[in-house]
Amino acid sequence: MDLESHRVALTGYCYRMLGGPFEAEDAVQETFVRAWRATFDPGRGSLRAWLHSIATNVCLDMLRSAQRRATAMDLSSPAAPGAPLGEPLPDAAWVHPVPDALVLPADEVAVGRETVRLAFVAALQHLPPRQRAVLILRDVLCWRASEVAALLSTTVASVNSALQRARATLADRRPAPPQPFDAGLLERYTTAFERHDVATLVALLHEDATMTMPPYTWWLRGRDAIAAALAYPGSGCETARLLPTRANGGPAFGQYRPGDDGVLRPFALVLVEFSGERMTGSTTFLGDRLFPLFGLPMSLPAPSRTSR
Repeated sequence: MDLESHRVALTGYCYRMLGGPFEAEDAVQETFVRAWRATFDPGRGSLRAWLHSIATNVCLDMLRSAQRRATAMDLSSPAAPGAPLGEPLPDAAWVHPVPDALVLPADEVAVGRETVRLAFVAALQHLPPRQRAVLILRDVLCWRASEVAALLSTTVASVNSALQRARATLADRRPAPPQPFDAGLLERYTTAFERHDVATLVALLHEDATMTMPPYTWWLRGRDAIAAALAYPGSGCETARLLPTRANGGPAFGQYRPGDDGVLRPFALVLVEFSGERMTGSTTFLGDRLFPLFGLPMSLPAPSRTSR
């Protein structure tokens, strides 16, 4: 059986189900283990459908004892600039980012980007697991109702009912699709961030932009609030360097800051969203745990005195 050619599609499916990249990779690995131990019968359907059936059962097993993953906006009201961050929540509380290459097959990149956005994956977590599977299979992967019914060992009527309920739950939670933006905005953001040019950064912000910083529930809404936070003494942004990558269908950066020896070390993975002419949000995942997953180095040379 050629299982490996299905890895990216299965990882994307499991990531949407589970909300975490490491958990999605574990689920796919368990799917492959179960597949090798079983016998595939081509007379009962395609290999793709069989693998997704196994992956669904793996995910449902994993979700039985799991808490709902979320973003900061699901957990608290916006804070005031300078307010205490509070206590960090454990990793299992958060929807975490995933590299595009792990979850978006080459023939689905354009279509799939919106459905791996952090806000969309977080919205999915509000659905009961079986409804979540139905909605992903029907509305994201575009399976027929009869295929989903066969996968879940249920009826087409039951699938259609579950899909209707899932769509109703997501109606007020599904994020609006982002508008195309000029790639020059990303370059201006990078340059301004590394120079700690607060005025330029603020000029790029949408008036209702958000800024979040997992693992803290602290978050900000609005250009003025974010401007105050960026200018806050000791923010550390003035010594940072950004290395570009891709996450959840959009631009992201590994953010590095110098240690006592001057060597730049991982500080956070930053996801940014732009729509039209403005930046609409940033999510800063503090810590270095995600860097290897994204192929980002664990250190960068100390900047020269003339590099800034």
